[in-house]
Formats: sequence, structure tokens, C-alpha cells
Amino acid sequence: MPPLSKDLFPKRNIPEKIYGYEVRNPRESELQYFYDNPNVSGMAAEDNRIILNPYSNLDNNQMNSVAQNEAIRLYLRNNKIEPTFNLTDEQTKQFKDYSTNLTDVKHTILGRILTNDTSVGKVTPEQKKYSDWLQKQLSELKQ
Repeated sequence: MPPLSKDLFPKRNIPEKIYGYEVRNPRESELQYFYDNPNVSGMAAEDNRIILNPYSNLDNNQMNSVAQNEAIRLYLRNNKIEPTFNLTDEQTKQFKDYSTNLTDVKHTILGRILTNDTSVGKVTPEQKKYSDWLQKQLSELKQ
């Protein structure tokens, strides 16, 4: 990993909090992970904060979507919401290496639906209904 300096971190216009979840700087071990995995743009960290990959080539709008996605995942995790919808065959293939925890995959799918991330694949009516319900819950939160 190259030496760390503030010059490595692009200026991002990311809110300090999203749905009440703080965006924080990655720790040294997290920086190493992001450096080794540039395809991972962000994480819903174990300390219930959002961390973003400073080595990512995504633009500000895309990074804002990643941050929002991670906030949605934190909301779902902290509220112990376990979606009951099924994955499509395409989604099962798409996310086979993402996590062995199906709830984590479903949380990610919901976050991607709500941030208009097309990598989620074809959304089923059941997933759309669940994402509409979730959007209503989130809209009632203070940013």
C-alpha cells in the first residue's frame, strides 16, 4: 500500500450522516482492504458507520449512492429486518460470492434498488413492494 496522505483522498461531497448513520474515514486495516479490493466501493462497518473506499474511481454521484446504499444496509441490520422475498436466478448468480448470509444479500439488493443501481438485475414485483415499504420507512427518518 502506498504511504497514506490526505492528497490520496479525493475531495468528495458526501454528507456527514445519511439516515442518521455517520460517514467516517477508514481505519488503517480498512484502508489496506480497500487498496487490495478497489472494486469494493464502501462498507456498512461493524461500528454502525459508513466507510468509503478512497481508492475508488467512482465519481461523486456514484459515491453518494454507495454511501446511501450502506446507510440503508445499516438501517436494515440495526432494525433486524429480514426480508422474505426470493432472489431471481440472475441475482443468485450475481451475488454468489458476495456473502454466505442470504439476509446480507437481500439487504444489498434493497439498497441497490433504492439507489437505482442497475447491478441488482431484474427486480421482482415482491422486491419492488418491499423496497417501496422500506423507502417509506426511510423517508420518515431525519437525514
